[in-house]
Amino acid sequence: MFQAATIDTTSKVEFYRELAQQLEALLSGESDMIANAANTSALMYQMMPELNWAGFYLLKQENELVLGPFQGKPACVRIPVGKGVCGAAVERKASVVVEDVHAFPGHIACDAASRSELVVPVIHEGRVLGVIDLDSPMPSRFDSEDQAGIEKLAEIFIAASF
Repeated sequence: MFQAATIDTTSKVEFYRELAQQLEALLSGESDMIANAANTSALMYQMMPELNWAGFYLLKQENELVLGPFQGKPACVRIPVGKGVCGAAVERKASVVVEDVHAFPGHIACDAASRSELVVPVIHEGRVLGVIDLDSPMPSRFDSEDQAGIEKLAEIFIAASF
Protein backbone atom coordinates (compact mmCIF):
# COMPACT_ATOMS: atom_id res chain seq x y z
CA MET A 1 0.00 0.00 0.00
CA PHE A 2 1.27 3.47 -0.92
CA GLN A 3 1.80 6.00 1.87
CA ALA A 4 2.60 9.61 0.92
CA ALA A 5 5.63 10.86 2.80
CA THR A 6 5.96 14.43 3.97
CA ILE A 7 8.41 16.38 1.84
CA ASP A 8 10.49 18.62 4.10
CA THR A 9 12.41 21.03 1.90
CA THR A 10 12.45 24.71 1.03
CA SER A 11 13.77 24.04 -2.47
CA LYS A 12 11.02 23.74 -5.08
CA VAL A 13 13.31 21.75 -7.35
CA GLU A 14 13.93 19.21 -4.59
CA PHE A 15 10.24 19.23 -3.63
CA TYR A 16 9.18 18.31 -7.17
CA ARG A 17 11.95 15.71 -7.48
CA GLU A 18 10.61 13.98 -4.37
CA LEU A 19 6.99 14.43 -5.44
CA ALA A 20 7.83 12.84 -8.81
CA GLN A 21 9.38 9.84 -7.03
CA GLN A 22 6.23 9.45 -4.93
CA LEU A 23 4.00 9.65 -8.01
CA GLU A 24 6.06 7.01 -9.81
CA ALA A 25 5.66 4.71 -6.80
CA LEU A 26 1.93 5.46 -6.54
CA LEU A 27 1.23 4.73 -10.22
CA SER A 28 3.61 1.78 -10.50
CA GLY A 29 1.89 -1.23 -12.04
CA GLU A 30 -1.38 0.61 -12.80
CA SER A 31 -2.26 1.55 -16.38
CA ASP A 32 -5.86 2.73 -16.05
CA MET A 33 -5.89 6.40 -17.05
CA ILE A 34 -8.84 7.39 -14.84
CA ALA A 35 -7.44 5.65 -11.77
CA ASN A 36 -4.06 7.26 -12.39
CA ALA A 37 -5.63 10.70 -12.89
CA ALA A 38 -7.54 10.30 -9.62
CA ASN A 39 -4.43 9.32 -7.67
CA THR A 40 -2.31 12.01 -9.33
CA SER A 41 -4.90 14.64 -8.37
CA ALA A 42 -5.10 13.36 -4.81
CA LEU A 43 -1.31 13.33 -4.38
CA MET A 44 -0.89 16.86 -5.73
CA TYR A 45 -3.73 18.19 -3.58
CA GLN A 46 -2.39 16.48 -0.46
CA MET A 47 1.27 17.39 -0.89
CA MET A 48 1.29 20.83 -2.52
CA PRO A 49 0.74 23.83 -0.26
CA GLU A 50 -1.72 26.63 -0.99
CA LEU A 51 -3.98 24.81 -3.46
CA ASN A 52 -7.75 24.96 -3.52
CA TRP A 53 -8.18 22.70 -6.58
CA ALA A 54 -6.09 20.04 -8.34
CA GLY A 55 -7.30 17.85 -11.14
CA PHE A 56 -7.76 16.94 -14.75
CA TYR A 57 -9.89 18.09 -17.63
CA LEU A 58 -10.01 15.53 -20.44
CA LEU A 59 -10.37 16.29 -24.13
CA LYS A 60 -13.39 14.14 -24.98
CA GLN A 61 -14.09 15.87 -28.28
CA GLU A 62 -11.84 17.91 -30.55
CA ASN A 63 -13.22 21.19 -29.22
CA GLU A 64 -14.24 20.54 -25.62
CA LEU A 65 -12.65 19.60 -22.30
CA VAL A 66 -14.74 17.64 -19.80
CA LEU A 67 -14.13 17.51 -16.05
CA GLY A 68 -12.08 14.52 -14.97
CA PRO A 69 -10.82 13.29 -11.59
CA PHE A 70 -10.03 16.11 -9.16
CA GLN A 71 -9.73 17.24 -5.55
CA GLY A 72 -11.41 20.42 -4.33
CA LYS A 73 -14.77 22.11 -4.63
CA PRO A 74 -17.22 21.16 -7.41
CA ALA A 75 -16.00 22.54 -10.73
CA CYS A 76 -17.11 23.62 -14.18
CA VAL A 77 -17.95 20.51 -16.19
CA ARG A 78 -17.24 21.58 -19.78
CA ILE A 79 -14.69 24.05 -21.13
CA PRO A 80 -14.43 24.88 -24.84
CA VAL A 81 -10.95 24.66 -26.34
CA GLY A 82 -9.56 28.18 -26.53
CA LYS A 83 -11.61 29.43 -23.57
CA GLY A 84 -10.23 30.11 -20.11
CA VAL A 85 -6.79 29.02 -18.96
CA CYS A 86 -7.46 25.31 -19.56
CA GLY A 87 -8.77 25.89 -23.08
CA ALA A 88 -5.81 28.18 -23.84
CA ALA A 89 -3.32 25.49 -22.76
CA VAL A 90 -4.96 22.97 -25.11
CA GLU A 91 -5.03 25.44 -27.99
CA ARG A 92 -1.37 26.38 -27.47
CA LYS A 93 -0.23 22.83 -26.62
CA ALA A 94 1.79 24.52 -23.90
CA SER A 95 1.64 25.17 -20.17
CA VAL A 96 0.07 28.40 -18.95
CA VAL A 97 0.98 30.11 -15.67
CA VAL A 98 -1.40 32.84 -14.54
CA GLU A 99 -0.33 35.04 -11.63
CA ASP A 100 -3.71 36.80 -11.37
CA VAL A 101 -6.70 35.03 -12.89
CA HIS A 102 -8.69 38.29 -12.83
CA ALA A 103 -6.22 39.71 -15.36
CA PHE A 104 -6.48 36.71 -17.73
CA PRO A 105 -8.86 37.53 -20.61
CA GLY A 106 -11.75 35.08 -20.66
CA HIS A 107 -10.88 33.40 -17.35
CA ILE A 108 -13.58 30.94 -16.30
CA ALA A 109 -14.21 31.29 -12.56
CA CYS A 110 -15.31 27.91 -11.19
CA ASP A 111 -14.29 28.94 -7.65
CA ALA A 112 -14.36 32.64 -6.79
CA ALA A 113 -11.59 32.06 -4.22
CA SER A 114 -9.04 31.16 -6.93
CA ARG A 115 -6.47 33.88 -7.59
CA SER A 116 -3.74 32.11 -9.57
CA GLU A 117 -3.63 29.08 -11.85
CA LEU A 118 -1.24 26.66 -13.54
CA VAL A 119 -2.41 24.48 -16.41
CA VAL A 120 -0.19 21.82 -18.02
CA PRO A 121 -1.33 19.95 -21.13
CA VAL A 122 -1.23 16.15 -21.02
CA ILE A 123 0.21 15.12 -24.38
CA HIS A 124 0.72 11.58 -25.68
CA GLU A 125 2.32 10.94 -29.08
CA GLY A 126 1.76 14.57 -30.08
CA ARG A 127 -1.93 14.54 -29.22
CA VAL A 128 -3.40 16.57 -26.35
CA LEU A 129 -5.49 14.26 -24.14
CA GLY A 130 -6.39 16.88 -21.56
CA VAL A 131 -4.82 19.11 -18.94
CA ILE A 132 -3.69 19.12 -15.34
CA ASP A 133 -5.24 22.17 -13.69
CA LEU A 134 -4.06 23.65 -10.39
CA ASP A 135 -5.76 26.60 -8.68
CA SER A 136 -4.63 28.59 -5.67
CA PRO A 137 -6.29 31.22 -3.50
CA MET A 138 -2.87 32.95 -3.37
CA PRO A 139 -1.90 35.47 -6.08
CA SER A 140 1.30 34.55 -7.93
CA ARG A 141 1.37 31.07 -6.32
CA PHE A 142 2.90 29.40 -9.38
CA ASP A 143 6.19 30.07 -11.18
CA SER A 144 8.48 28.40 -13.72
CA GLU A 145 9.73 25.88 -11.13
CA ASP A 146 6.14 24.80 -10.43
CA GLN A 147 5.52 24.56 -14.17
CA ALA A 148 8.58 22.34 -14.69
CA GLY A 149 7.61 20.18 -11.71
CA ILE A 150 4.05 19.62 -12.89
CA GLU A 151 5.22 18.99 -16.46
CA LYS A 152 7.37 16.17 -15.04
CA LEU A 153 4.33 14.78 -13.18
CA ALA A 154 2.39 14.87 -16.46
CA GLU A 155 5.16 12.82 -18.10
CA ILE A 156 5.01 10.27 -15.28
CA PHE A 157 1.22 10.09 -15.59
CA ILE A 158 1.46 9.49 -19.36
CA ALA A 159 4.21 6.86 -18.99
CA ALA A 160 2.11 4.92 -16.47
CA SER A 161 -1.17 5.24 -18.36
CA PHE A 162 -0.12 4.43 -21.92
